Amino acid sequence: MEKPIRILIETAATGPVAAVLHPDRCPRTVAAIRAALPITGVAHRWGEEVYFQIPVQAGPESQLEVVKRGELGYWPAGNALCIFFGPTPASRSPDEIRPASPVNPVGRVLGDPHVFGKVQDGEEIVVKLAQD
Repeated sequence: MEKPIRILIETAATGPVAAVLHPDRCPRTVAAIRAALPITGVAHRWGEEVYFQIPVQAGPESQLEVVKRGELGYWPAGNALCIFFGPTPASRSPDEIRPASPVNPVGRVLGDPHVFGKVQDGEEIVVKLAQD
């Protein structure tokens, strides 16, 4: 069952962004993320991806090498949560969204993920359960 979350970014223009964690593909990773909420991190940009380190250590689980726009992925290599909204430097075409290395798919953004294009390196980002 999907778990509603909110992603809050320091950039006032974006406001809170609704998203969901979906444990069906990566139940161990999603359980670890959910147990760590709320999470506060420092945003980094890599092409059209925002990622930030989180206090979760999970191994590979149902990993993807290419993701969809709006997908949330856990990157085991960097203990980071990634928000994908377009091509990255690793993408092989303008239509492909490719992480630096495989990610565990853990959720998705509801609505337009392009709002993350306003996020700058170094901004604070918070992920919490929707009812918090």
